[in-house]
Amino acid sequence: MTSGCTPIADDPDALVAKLTEIVDRLRVAPDRGKVADYIPELACIDPHQFGLSICLCDGTQMNFGDAETPFSIQSVSKAFTLAIALGRFGEGLWRRVGREPSSNAFNSVVDLELEKGKPRNPFVNAGAIVVTDEIMAGRAPRDALAEILWFVRTAAGDNAIYIDEALAKSEKVTGHRNWSLAHFLKSSGNLKHECDLSLGTYFHQCAIEMNCVQLARAGRFLAGLSAKDELVSTSHVRSINALMMTCGHYDGSGEFAYRVGFPGKSGVGGGIMAVVPGKASIAVWSPGLNEYGNSKLGTIALEELSLAAVWSVFSVN
Repeated sequence: MTSGCTPIADDPDALVAKLTEIVDRLRVAPDRGKVADYIPELACIDPHQFGLSICLCDGTQMNFGDAETPFSIQSVSKAFTLAIALGRFGEGLWRRVGREPSSNAFNSVVDLELEKGKPRNPFVNAGAIVVTDEIMAGRAPRDALAEILWFVRTAAGDNAIYIDEALAKSEKVTGHRNWSLAHFLKSSGNLKHECDLSLGTYFHQCAIEMNCVQLARAGRFLAGLSAKDELVSTSHVRSINALMMTCGHYDGSGEFAYRVGFPGKSGVGGGIMAVVPGKASIAVWSPGLNEYGNSKLGTIALEELSLAAVWSVFSVN
């Protein structure tokens, strides 16, 4: 931003105009990335869809494009399960999972073997499986899953959020890499429940279906925009945001931090939930993925918005 310019975030009309321009342009962009075709239910998703929703600190919500079209949030759910686990177990969670970025793919077994069964962070698949396993402690899988769904619905203020059972079944049948991760965790003594129970819950949480409007609302507690203080303490929000910044986009997290500059959590369904603390909660969805497994056009949209609004936490202006 040049000296004397006003960030568009301070001008509602300019913000609407900029977001409209971004969404209209990206909805017809030719290079859209590749959908996650290794999950059968996601392979048939039309990649020519693009939605964005943003919640601001004054309570305003703006929706653009296909913002009301539902999609599978997949690994975006890991931010919510981490919030639940930290609320229930606090710092004790870190005995089972680390807080360091990974330079390998989100479903890689390499780091898990090097770290003797302790996942690098709660956002790679192995780490998320451990977090889900921890949430299940002392109760039936259906009760743990009910808490996860309750949390998401409460955060979004919307009970019309459900789990796509067909997608959960599809992932259970075809998720061989996740099965191998669970068995490695079990062999290392870092999975308390049987693999099918922990993975069954994990597959179902990833199959939660939301749209951008709902997802942007659900992220408000991480941006400090929600009055639902009972959900997560301020200290845990800080921890989740820090991990979303450093690990929320897998081995592309450094690239995302460099280009966008605020915390975000991606999913292979093409969704990204991002937060600008004290300013905005944002959800963007475009099914085509980049080489890291993150939404290709969603990342571009957030980068352009960050630059125009001067929202990067690394900005000095």
